[in-house]
Amino acid sequence: MFQSFEVTARPEQGPPRLAALRGVMAREGLDGFLIPRADAHQGEYVAPRDERLAWLTGFTGSAGFCAVLTDVAGVFVDGRYRTQVKAQVATEFTPVPWPEISLSTWLNEQLPDGGKIGFDPWLHAASQITSAQKDLADSSIQLVRCENLVDRVWEDQPAPPMNPVKSHPIEFAGETADSKISRLAEGLREAGCSAAVITLPDSIMWLLNIRGSDIGYNPVAHGFAILHADGRIDLFMAKEKLTVNLGNQVSLYEPESFLDAVAALEGKVQVDLGILPQAVADVLSGRMVDGGDPCALPKACKNQAEIAGSAEAHLRDAVAVVETLCWLDAQAPGTLTETRVVTRLEENRRKDNALQDISFDTIAGTGPNGAIMHYRVTEETDSILEDGHILVLDSGGQYLDGTTDITRTIAIGDVGDEEKACFTRVLKGMINMSMLRWPVGLAGRDIEGVARAPLWAAGQDFNHGVGHGVGAYLSVHEGPQRLSKTSHVPLQPGMILSNEPGYYREGAFGIRIENLVVVQEAPALPGGDDERAMLNWRTLTSVPIDRRLIVVEMLTSAERDWLNNYHRDVTEKIRPRLGDDAQLWLDAATAPI
Repeated sequence: MFQSFEVTARPEQGPPRLAALRGVMAREGLDGFLIPRADAHQGEYVAPRDERLAWLTGFTGSAGFCAVLTDVAGVFVDGRYRTQVKAQVATEFTPVPWPEISLSTWLNEQLPDGGKIGFDPWLHAASQITSAQKDLADSSIQLVRCENLVDRVWEDQPAPPMNPVKSHPIEFAGETADSKISRLAEGLREAGCSAAVITLPDSIMWLLNIRGSDIGYNPVAHGFAILHADGRIDLFMAKEKLTVNLGNQVSLYEPESFLDAVAALEGKVQVDLGILPQAVADVLSGRMVDGGDPCALPKACKNQAEIAGSAEAHLRDAVAVVETLCWLDAQAPGTLTETRVVTRLEENRRKDNALQDISFDTIAGTGPNGAIMHYRVTEETDSILEDGHILVLDSGGQYLDGTTDITRTIAIGDVGDEEKACFTRVLKGMINMSMLRWPVGLAGRDIEGVARAPLWAAGQDFNHGVGHGVGAYLSVHEGPQRLSKTSHVPLQPGMILSNEPGYYREGAFGIRIENLVVVQEAPALPGGDDERAMLNWRTLTSVPIDRRLIVVEMLTSAERDWLNNYHRDVTEKIRPRLGDDAQLWLDAATAPI
């Protein structure tokens, strides 16, 4: 199994670790210390060595941070994790709703007479520190750079990952590394920059057409890179990881020499202050140009080979999911547990030799567990799929030709009318986003409300984005493209995103429906403006949506037509790939409504 159901953090472990950390703080003369969920590369996912937030607090979410003071420890989490954090941290930790309450606001309330707050400059982006210092300028609170104090008290901290790197074949990459390097270097020259600093592992993987396994479920290797405007690459990565030929443009150095190499750069250096570690910003001084990660946008706009590979990966992945749903429907309510569903789905995915890993821990939340947006089932929380439950099943695979991510909400037995009405509103939002056409130049924030409108009309909403970017056999969460209230990056052809509205009622049930979609140029319509270029979506996911949960009368005729057409396409694409039982199940699951 790729997935483990082991309990990785317990609330009772937090208090003694917190006490040990406070002892070190006192010896260092600090009034507080900040613990983010981040590593030196500033990506979303971290290796076991860098799970400092989870180790200290017990909170295992993918975003958040802790501010430990001498008499209070605030765990800052966004709307996705408000339910989860309550179950995972001891009473010695205080959940703080973030970003509604900012770090600076909270510190001012807790330390009215001021104090010194330590932070590891490798684990905080330069923009975060600049913003916090600005907000604290009128107070007596100081942010102080220091070594990582958690590492001082984490006695059995895992070693840094040292897994081998492999080449990513050109038939999947669609462009040589030399070509990518050349066109990005040209962009630096046009911007008047001598170099760019790259810290995100997935950017380095994409640029050099390599893949790794330093982070669970993400095919990336840890390292740093400097892209020079003359087309040279300095790669800072442990040499024992590399057995592949990276070409004449790439020079390999040990990671320990990275800061010195950055300090020696001359001229203007392009960086992304939103992800650049403060430690790197410190040595660049006034030479930084905040032009973003040069790989981010090219990586997001998939080429034809990457789109074709992703489309094929989704078809094979759909077979695994449909075979699982067929098996699930044949089991009587009350006879299965969440872990059994996860195990069966992984067994079906493993039948594909192109599968390298799952793309994240499968979320299989039945009944009240479905209301925990990022629920991870463990041996202790494993629950029975009871009659009347709805099951949120969110999963994905890492295939050589693409990354998948799909959520289906499934009826278990006889489901109540309220759950069905909420499901139908979520479905309407997902369909309306799927049908959308929009003018070129709009960003995710400009259109994401389309998927929320049916819920808004009923006084409901959900506390996560409508969609995130997805890589091509890379990170399942990829920027800069997002369907989010805060996303200002214009959507462009080739970007792959999720379309996943949801609804969650704490202690009762959860709902989420997710397809992956790719941005494409929309064909002209009769009577449309000739000069107005438009975009729309092509849906990649091919798995039925549970008709048993739909209140058909709530759908418009256009929504009903979309669903029937989608189900017809699903049948045409994957029925020939299924076993006999799954073919019969699919026929029933995709019957017109």
